[in-house]
Amino acid sequence: MTTLLVLTTLPDQPAAEALARELVEARLAACINVLAPCRSVYRWQGALEVANEVPLLIKTSSECYSALEAAIRSRHPYQLPEVIALPVVAGLPEYLAWVASETRRAD
Repeated sequence: MTTLLVLTTLPDQPAAEALARELVEARLAACINVLAPCRSVYRWQGALEVANEVPLLIKTSSECYSALEAAIRSRHPYQLPEVIALPVVAGLPEYLAWVASETRRAD
C-alpha cells in the first residue's frame, strides 16, 4: 500500500474544516492539514480568475484514493475541484504505518 498526499482547495475555512472532518471520520484520510487562506490565480473558461481559497493537505493510502476522490467530488462546491494525488516516496516508517492503519477500511 502506498501513502499519498492529496491536495485540494476550498472556497472558505468553514467548508474546508467540514470536508476535513468528514473525510477523517469516514477513514478516507488519516490526517488533514487545513492551511491558511491563499490567493489562487488561474484561467477558467477563457478568463483570468483570482480567488481566495483554503488548501487542504490530505494524508491517505492508495487503497482509499478512489473513495476519497468520489467523496471530495460529491461534497465539493466547485464544478471542477482540484484533486491531485502525489505518492509519498519516503517518510518516517512509523508515521506511514499509522496512515495505513487509520485508513484501513473494514468493508
